[in-house]
Amino acid sequence: MKLRTVLIDDERNNLDNLRELIGAYCPDLIISGEAMNAEQGIELIRAVQPQLIFLDIQMPGKTGFDMLKELDQNFEVIFVTAFEKFAIEALRFSALDYLLKPISIKELQDAVAKAVQKIAQHDKNRNLENLVAYLMQQNERENHRIALSTQKETRFVKPQEIIRCESSNNYTTVYLTDGGKLLVSKGIYEFEEMLVGYGFIRCHQSHLVNKSQVKSWIKVDGESLQLFNGDLIPVSKNKRAEVKAMISGK
Repeated sequence: MKLRTVLIDDERNNLDNLRELIGAYCPDLIISGEAMNAEQGIELIRAVQPQLIFLDIQMPGKTGFDMLKELDQNFEVIFVTAFEKFAIEALRFSALDYLLKPISIKELQDAVAKAVQKIAQHDKNRNLENLVAYLMQQNERENHRIALSTQKETRFVKPQEIIRCESSNNYTTVYLTDGGKLLVSKGIYEFEEMLVGYGFIRCHQSHLVNKSQVKSWIKVDGESLQLFNGDLIPVSKNKRAEVKAMISGK
C-alpha cells in the first residue's frame, strides 16, 4: 500500500534530506506535501488528509506538539528531532516512532514498516466496522414497518409486503403480497416519500410499483409493466426513460 505522507520541518536542508531518503529507501510512501512551520503544517494536513506525518518538534512559534493539539489526529506521526529530551513527551502524543537527526536509514525503514502495518490494520478494522454498520442497517431496513390506517384498523406492513399503490384523489389503495388490499386516506406522493430507498417506481401519476414485483415490460396499447400477479400498470410517457433505467439498474 502507498501511504500519503507529509513532511514538516522548519529547516529546508532537513526537508530535502528526508525527502531524498524516503525517495531512495521507502517505496511505500508518497510525499503529498511539505511545510516549514506549524501553521503551514495545519493547513497542509487539513487539505491533504495524510496517513503519515514526519514532524519536527522544535519549530519557531508553535512546536510540533502545539500543532497536534489543534488537529483531529486521524493519522500516524513519526517525530524527527535532534533533541533526545523530547522522546518521552513524544510518546505521550502517541507517536508511532521517534527518529533522531541525523536520520539512520535502518531506523527510518523500520519506522515506515511499522506505519504500513499499523495503518493497514486500521483500514482492516475500519472495513470491518463499515461491514457491521451495513449489516445492522440492512437488518433495520428488513424489519422496518410502515403504519397503514384504514377506517377499521391500523396495519403495520413491511415495504417488501407491498406490491403496488394506486391512488384515486386523496385516497390510495395498497395491494399486498398476501392478496389483501387496504384503502388509506393518503395521497400517493406520501407513499412515494415513505418508500424512498425500498425500490419503488413511480411509473405514473396514479401508480407506485415495487420493482421486485415487475415481471415484464409490455409494449401493446401504450406501454405498461406486467407484475407477477398479472396486473398491468401503465407507464406514462414522461416516466418511460426513468422507469427503464430503474428496472435495468442503470
